[in-house]
Amino acid sequence: DGLLYFFFFFAVTDAFCSPSPPSLQTFTAWCNSHLRKAGTQIENIEEDFRDGLKLMLLLEVISGERLAKPERGKMRVHKISNVNKALDFIAGKGVKLVSIGAEEIVDGNAKMTLGMIWTIILRFAIQDISVEETSAKEGLLLWCQRKTAPYKNVNIQNFHISWKDGLGFCALIHRHRPELIDYGKLRKDDPMTNLNTAFDVAEKYLDIPKMLDAEDIVGTARPDEKAIMTYVSSFYHAFSGAQKAETAANRICKVLAVNQENEQLMEDYEKLASDLLEWIRRTIPWLENRMPENTMQAMQQKLEDFRDYRRLHKPPKVQEKCQLEINFNTLQTKLRLSNRPAFMPSEGKMVSDINNGWGNLEGAEKGYEEWLLNEIRRLERLDHLAEKFRQKAAIHEAWTEGKEKMLQKHDFETASLSEIKALLKKHEAFESDLAAHQDRVEQIAAIAQELNELDYYDSPSVNARCQRICDQWDALGALTQKRSEALQRTEKLLETIDQLYLEFAKRAAPFNNWMEGAMEDLQDTFIVHTIEEIQGLSTAHEQFKATLPDADKERQAILGIHNEIAKIVQTYHVNMAGTNPYTTINPQEVNAKWDKVRQLVPQRDQALIEEHARQQNNERLRRQFANQANVIGPWIQTKMEEIGRISMEMHGTLEDQLTHLRQYEKSIVNYKPKIDQLEGDHQLIQEALIFDNKHTNYTMEHIRVGWEQLLTTIARTINEIENQVLTRDAKGITQEQLNEYRASFNHFDRDHSGTLGAEEFKACLISLGFDIANDAQKRSGIMDAEDFKTCLISVGYNLGENEFSRIMSIVDPNRMGIVTFQGFIDFMSRETTDTDTADQVTASFKVLAGDKNYILADELLRELPPDQAEYCMARMAPYTGPDAVPGALDYMSFSTALYGESDL
Repeated sequence: DGLLYFFFFFAVTDAFCSPSPPSLQTFTAWCNSHLRKAGTQIENIEEDFRDGLKLMLLLEVISGERLAKPERGKMRVHKISNVNKALDFIAGKGVKLVSIGAEEIVDGNAKMTLGMIWTIILRFAIQDISVEETSAKEGLLLWCQRKTAPYKNVNIQNFHISWKDGLGFCALIHRHRPELIDYGKLRKDDPMTNLNTAFDVAEKYLDIPKMLDAEDIVGTARPDEKAIMTYVSSFYHAFSGAQKAETAANRICKVLAVNQENEQLMEDYEKLASDLLEWIRRTIPWLENRMPENTMQAMQQKLEDFRDYRRLHKPPKVQEKCQLEINFNTLQTKLRLSNRPAFMPSEGKMVSDINNGWGNLEGAEKGYEEWLLNEIRRLERLDHLAEKFRQKAAIHEAWTEGKEKMLQKHDFETASLSEIKALLKKHEAFESDLAAHQDRVEQIAAIAQELNELDYYDSPSVNARCQRICDQWDALGALTQKRSEALQRTEKLLETIDQLYLEFAKRAAPFNNWMEGAMEDLQDTFIVHTIEEIQGLSTAHEQFKATLPDADKERQAILGIHNEIAKIVQTYHVNMAGTNPYTTINPQEVNAKWDKVRQLVPQRDQALIEEHARQQNNERLRRQFANQANVIGPWIQTKMEEIGRISMEMHGTLEDQLTHLRQYEKSIVNYKPKIDQLEGDHQLIQEALIFDNKHTNYTMEHIRVGWEQLLTTIARTINEIENQVLTRDAKGITQEQLNEYRASFNHFDRDHSGTLGAEEFKACLISLGFDIANDAQKRSGIMDAEDFKTCLISVGYNLGENEFSRIMSIVDPNRMGIVTFQGFIDFMSRETTDTDTADQVTASFKVLAGDKNYILADELLRELPPDQAEYCMARMAPYTGPDAVPGALDYMSFSTALYGESDL
């Protein structure tokens, strides 16, 4: 302090090289304000202190102490002796005066005299000012700012130009004595009136002499700082009695600010929880809707909508859910640190309720995606079967066209014997052909039945067409039987028939049927999902092509029969009426169909080659996805395990751990492009309708869930460390204590889950020296009866359940049956540190109320900031005691409600 005054005094004396009139006037008035208490005063500050007598008197008045007896002589030596006694007294107060001596004061040195007076003012009027850990000039400035804060047109930033308009002086007076000045009538553009009003009121009612001149202040660009400080310090000392009330108001402001912040956090949590639960409530019915579409395009659009939900709509909600948990944990920590009761959300909005709703959402989501894929497979199968049905039905309908009319002819009635025999043989050939088509009719019926079983949307038209084919088939059977019987009845009348025609018909019909079947098979669509399946089709096709030489031999044999008939007809001049009477098949049709078969074979080859290429591309997509998934999946698992280890280990300070975790979080976020790339590969697989992958056990769903869990875990771990830092700083816990707590917690967290069960928590408390059966701990070094009881408890004997239940209600307010490390730290800090209490707040309100049992609204508005005063008035109940007056407010019940001991 002495060294400070040395440098400060050196600067002050240098500043007084040319004494300014305001300083001279102010210092003179300040000295007289104290000398008049001794019944004297000075006229000229440079002359009246030269003999040292009034200087010694001034020091006695302002210090309240007696100085050495002064010399009454008129000689220079007597004056120097008196001044030295005054300077020695100043030096005894810790002020080192340099380059100033009694001779300068006795000689009337204006610079040294004013510097000495300014030093006295600093030491006895300004040095002892202390406001919120600041002192002297800074403390005085802060005091002025605090007192004038409620006045919007006052802005005190210094001790010169901030006071020119006079409103600052008026505000100080009005804040402490509002009845002396009508502040509402003052105008900022009338500084002379404002300054004179303040000076006159201060001199008349506050016993503060007029130390400044209004004209000097208004007419000077920068008023003298030392003069302003001297005059303002007189206000501080005049109103110093109100300091106690200000301290009480500060405490109340602090408590109310904490309560307001906590209430805002609670409102934010409730709104965020409500919004998230409402989104889950609206989304689950959409995911549970299993109404199938009729077309592949519509179902694929559903799948695209689901992809948009997973990529665009759900990720922000995952972040909201994580942020909700972080906000909840932070709020609970702040409530515990401020000695407030734990926050209990509204019914249905607990973190567990949100987790349950989220679980239901993911369950519906998983079932929805599986249903979509099954429906796409079903529709793909239905489209294939429907096309196959139409092809077979068209072929059959083409074959049956005209058959009923043919079977209903009565041409045999007028035919010759040879014609009758021909008709009979022709009918036998038709029966063979009819039997050959039986398999196709059964296939058509089987396909129609399968379409019905798979709920094909156009089943009515399929069923109607199938029924027409079956009805027609039954009619053909009946007509065939009827014609056969008619021909057999007339067979005895007929003798001759051309065996060659019959042989041609018999061999041509099955061959024709084989060719039609071959054409049908070659044009048949196929659907495969693996290379093995397409290879199977290719093998079957190669086997078919191997039968073509034998088929060609059969064709040539059939054509040879026809050539032989022609040769016989030509040789024997047989009169043949028309074509072969036993069949409608002719050599041209056989050759045409054979050419068609040969033409379809290379087309089938090309289709199989293209499908084989597509399956190879699908296999490439499978391997591409598997190669990434087999790297990303283990990487996520490894990161999860590493985060678990980091949260359990105790390497470095909490700030080091927090820095490490944030760097770790950044490295995890930087891994996101690989997840996005895998999503792209997964989309290609789904677009290619690939439904299985034997190269990996990881699905995109596994990767998504693992990635979301990884982001949530690192965010939750960082939040836990931040809360530990908040707890440590608020409660003054050392790093060694935190390490001890973490070591004990890890020791009893045997399953490494990051939480303790009730029994594990009880054992952990015992290991730290807590006697669960008693409220106080004793560490005297001697084991008395109670210490021995604690020892028994630590080795497994019965514990005090009531005390332990009390502790569990603190660390586990939601009754989940587990204790997190953050809850454990909060409990340990609560047990070892002190916080504000309801009694302290009540006592502070009592100070503001002037020791009354109630407080008035005017007193709250005068002592507290406007927003916090309004907060108190809105929540304080009317006071109903016997000493109540109109407008009295009950601050006692309000104080207990702040700490959960009663209801607001």
